[in-house]
Amino acid sequence: MILNATDLSWDESSGADPFFPLDQLDNSSPYEVPPLTVWGVALCVSGTLIATENAIVVTTILATPSLRAPVFLLLASLGLADLLAGVALILHFLFLFCVEPSDWSELVTSGLLVTSLTASLCSLMGVALDRYLSLSHALTYGSGQSRRRAAILLLLVWVGACVIGAGPAMGWHCLGEPNSCSVARPLTRTYLSLLCGGFLVIVMVTLQLYAGICRVARRHAHAIATQRHFLPSNQSYASKHSSGRGFSRLILVLSVFVGCWMPFSLWGLLGDASSPPLYTYATLVPAAGSSLLNPILYSLRNKDIRKVLLQACCPNRCTHNTHIHYPVDV
Repeated sequence: MILNATDLSWDESSGADPFFPLDQLDNSSPYEVPPLTVWGVALCVSGTLIATENAIVVTTILATPSLRAPVFLLLASLGLADLLAGVALILHFLFLFCVEPSDWSELVTSGLLVTSLTASLCSLMGVALDRYLSLSHALTYGSGQSRRRAAILLLLVWVGACVIGAGPAMGWHCLGEPNSCSVARPLTRTYLSLLCGGFLVIVMVTLQLYAGICRVARRHAHAIATQRHFLPSNQSYASKHSSGRGFSRLILVLSVFVGCWMPFSLWGLLGDASSPPLYTYATLVPAAGSSLLNPILYSLRNKDIRKVLLQACCPNRCTHNTHIHYPVDV
């Protein structure tokens, strides 16, 4: 700390040089970077993996003109949100173990992470809405009007996510008032409670959309069953086998979705600053881990995206078989 001349009882009118005692000089040592831990290595590796695989997905969709259906716009939004989550984890690692942390670094990383997680969760809800509309309005799905609606929806999602993520930088933080901190510093408890409450609402709406998908699929299966005597036996078996696989995929997607987002949403509402940090990490890791699983569960399972990636990696093995895109097969 650098002291003022008045603190040293120096008379400026005396003409003498100011005298600074050695014990009052600024002898603060430079910032020492903490030693790298297992948690730091896991943070850097997971952030790099998340950013890399989602960058591949976003680049593949944006660089392919044929991937312009509403579902691909939603998957690109989901990939971009998860890409930002990976970047936020990498920045958090750099601020922890490479450079001296400061208040602005905490606000930047927390705001970026809130923005990415909010956009990711809203994009997942959009994917569920797209699946529902592709089944219930199959005749009009994929039209120009549907693409415009998807673009408007994504614009609202990202504007809302950026506004919510700007909360900590705009003053909604607890850096000056430690007693108002939540389980995730520097977010205040009020801010995190509202955020997690919104997360729970989005989770419930998404589950309702998937319940509607199940009802529409069951009606379709019943309509097919009433006409099974018109179908050959092998086609009937193939239809039942495809329905069984679709149901198992739906259960897997819902299990990962609820398992990743529900713990942190509930803990953010119930915990406070005095809660053990271990519980916060235990609930936040699955939420961030969803960004690692989303490309596998949603984008890379799509046949059109896999075909483009196969063409880019192995152009000589590319087949010229035509493929009809099924929007619900995502």
